[in-house]
Amino acid sequence: MTDRLYDLLPRVHRRRDAEAGEPLRALLAVVAEQLDLVEADLRRLYDNWFIETCDEWAVPYLGDLVGYRSAAGRASRRDVADTVATRRRKGTLPLLEEIAAAVADWPARAVELRRLVAGTAALRAPSGVWAPATADLRDGAALDLLGGAFDARARLFEAPRPSSARRSGRYGLPSVAVFVWRLRPFSITHAPAYSIDRARNLYTFSILGNDVPLVAKPIPEPSATHIATADNVPVFIRRRALQDRLADFYGPGKSFAVWRDGSAEPIPLAQVVVADLSGWAYRARRGQVVVDPELGRIAFGSRTAPRGGVRVTYHHVGVSEIGGGEYARDLAEGPRVYRVGGPGEFERITDAYQRWRADGVPEGIIEISGSGAYQEQLEFTVGHGDRLEIRAAEGSRPVLRLLDWYSNRPDSLHIRGPLPEECADDDRPPGRVTLDGLLITGRGVSVTGVLGALTIRHSTLVPGWAIEPQCRPAHPEEPSLVLENTTACVRVSHSVLGTILVVADEVRTEPLPIFLTDSVLDATGREREALSAPECRHAHAVLHARRSTVIGEIHTHAVRLGEDSIFDGRMNVARRGMGCLRFSAVPAGSRTPVRYACTAHRPRFTSVDYGTPAYLQLAADCPPEIARGAEDGSEMGVHHDLYQPQRADALAARLAEFSPADTDAGIVYVT
Repeated sequence: MTDRLYDLLPRVHRRRDAEAGEPLRALLAVVAEQLDLVEADLRRLYDNWFIETCDEWAVPYLGDLVGYRSAAGRASRRDVADTVATRRRKGTLPLLEEIAAAVADWPARAVELRRLVAGTAALRAPSGVWAPATADLRDGAALDLLGGAFDARARLFEAPRPSSARRSGRYGLPSVAVFVWRLRPFSITHAPAYSIDRARNLYTFSILGNDVPLVAKPIPEPSATHIATADNVPVFIRRRALQDRLADFYGPGKSFAVWRDGSAEPIPLAQVVVADLSGWAYRARRGQVVVDPELGRIAFGSRTAPRGGVRVTYHHVGVSEIGGGEYARDLAEGPRVYRVGGPGEFERITDAYQRWRADGVPEGIIEISGSGAYQEQLEFTVGHGDRLEIRAAEGSRPVLRLLDWYSNRPDSLHIRGPLPEECADDDRPPGRVTLDGLLITGRGVSVTGVLGALTIRHSTLVPGWAIEPQCRPAHPEEPSLVLENTTACVRVSHSVLGTILVVADEVRTEPLPIFLTDSVLDATGREREALSAPECRHAHAVLHARRSTVIGEIHTHAVRLGEDSIFDGRMNVARRGMGCLRFSAVPAGSRTPVRYACTAHRPRFTSVDYGTPAYLQLAADCPPEIARGAEDGSEMGVHHDLYQPQRADALAARLAEFSPADTDAGIVYVT
């Protein structure tokens, strides 16, 4: 009870009030409480005058006062705060690059294209006004930049504008292009290279043996007035650029580095040679280490041939954070963690698993540090009450290479639960297994027995078991996940995996629930089975798919929910009266549950081959019913949460507001 008003009364009134049982004190306490609310509201109204301290409801009103226009229908506190400052710099190219980074979170380079329009110079015009209209065929480095964001060659005039919705053009007098990089750079740190031919000392940067183009590690811009260069954006490293500036790209902490025979220091810069290793035709000379950044290949000369293996650090690009990678993930704490890969810890995953079994604790986490490769016979048995998690440590991407260990049975990663008759009297809950942050290649994962759940998150089960140098699947008909006579509820999130094969007793068991969220189910072809039983029969499973992309046919008992997803293959469900499809793409002629706001248009992708940089990125000519067909106006499929259509709209609106006077600014997608 507050007495702030009561203490202001004369003492005689307070004495008389005390004699009467203090009714006046109680009344003034109620009044003081309301007075406190009024004063707090007045103080809050003062705070609401400033964008830094105002409530969320006041943000759009302050935006109206300064003329802020929201492209997405919702005012952003940061954009409103920056409106006055950005208007003072309106019309400058560095501001357009800042807007692209702030509004769309895309690295960008702004170019005033009218300076690149070829024209007839006046006789008295000073030299250097016009860009050179002819190309020097001897300047290979400049020819590599043709058509890109750093092209300095002149072009003929084009009538269409960059922002035209029908037919866009670049080179006009009022044209300003904002080149943006949508693919994100990802790092692979001190990982083993793949030996293509040990006799000839040929390696690839990718542990999967495929060609992967290297990208430059972006360097932050030094100031707000700096125009982005090739050092500030994730550009693909060209051979000529690497040859001219090898010291800028190679070495610890830079774009890439190569180690040999367990050495603590990378290969000296003087031994590195840049060459075209297409077809492996170029032969490294004695003492040379040849690197091809455009293919991600390495060749060693005779004197520099490795004897104890090769490790590499490099950067590559991808569309989003799915599958196994070194990006940040939410890792839960566990009661017991068995660490593999670090100094003084377990060297093999099997050793950590056996220690967990010997300790007899119900819950265990096997955490793998580093981005190394593990070639082991992996078989995990999980009983009732057990909970086992095999995960990558923060900033790691371990690779599990499953090889041909047996000649009479498959060599997959086995997860086994007890048989039904073995756990009839056990009242504990069935065991649970989690695979987190792993890349599994060579074989798939096999699950059998009584289990409560199998969770696969931020992991990759390579479609087709392995990939060839050109990123084609090595065994396209083989499944990545086999569910054989198991009770496990399968939950897949932010992952990439190949075909799911379900083998079950359809008479005595209930259909398996399979949850696919923000993931890719890739059968390596739209005519192959992505989810089915043997011999292309209906899988005894119920599928739940949200914001996912499925390449291949679905043959299953039922689809309970398909939402904001792409099914690039025929769907055939046994029970059409169960579940629904919402805001999804499914081919015509499919047998599906009830559809709502779905489309039969076929998606168009930049690439459908796992291992390529733009894997399952929607192409520029993809039908808008898919590119903007999700419930919230974003794209359907696994990259839904990137909200690229909303980013593009917001950026276009800002460019129209802050581009230089009498110019037309448009977005040009580099990747």
